[in-house]
Formats: sequence, C-alpha cells, structure tokens
Amino acid sequence: QVQLVESGGGLVQAGDSLKLSCAASGRTSGDFHMGWFRQAPGKDRQFVAAISWNPGSTYYASSVKGRFTISRDYAKSTASLQMNSLKPEDTAVYYCAARVGNFYVADPTRYPYWGQGTQVTVSS
Repeated sequence: QVQLVESGGGLVQAGDSLKLSCAASGRTSGDFHMGWFRQAPGKDRQFVAAISWNPGSTYYASSVKGRFTISRDYAKSTASLQMNSLKPEDTAVYYCAARVGNFYVADPTRYPYWGQGTQVTVSS
C-alpha cells in the first residue's frame, strides 16, 4: 500500500510557475514508480509526467515537455512537478499516482494508488 498526499496547487497567471509536491508513505522500500496526471472539468484524466523507480527515467506528455519537470527525492519519499510557463489550458486538478511492478507510464488505469488531487488554475 502507498498513500499519497499532494500539495502546492493554487491560482496563478499565465506565464507564472508553480511547484507541486507529492508525499508518499506506507511502502518504506520506495520501489514504486510515480506519475502526475490532471483532469479538467468534463474531460478524461490525462497523463502529464512520470518517473520510474530505478533508474529514475522521466517521461512527459508532449503538451508539457520543455515546461514541466518531474523529480523525485528518494530519501524523503516525495515527488515534485515543477511547472513553468503555465498556460490557461493547464488548468485542472492535478493528481499524484504510484505503481509497483511494471511501469506503464501514461496509462492511468495501471496506477492503483492515487492522491486526493490539488487544484491548479491559470488565469489569462
């Protein structure tokens, strides 16, 4: 079992930056992959970024590549999503997710563990 808690959402203007954090607990070995997804009203949950357990390979959706950076602190069991050059279309609830075993990267149905979500709103 992995418990996840996100923090860091808020209201910003287009072009601003924001950093989301995800604190993981429950699986002290830390051998799980982590991902960030987002869901806007009326839309499906969408892959944003992911980082593997070992060796910490990173993956991004094309819509955020070059603007967002996912990272991980294994000692603190946290993952972060640094979001730069934010756009109004980035507005959504952002969720942290985790998975043990095979790494499916962008498929939300393959992640059994989810945080409660944090709202990010980007005004134009």
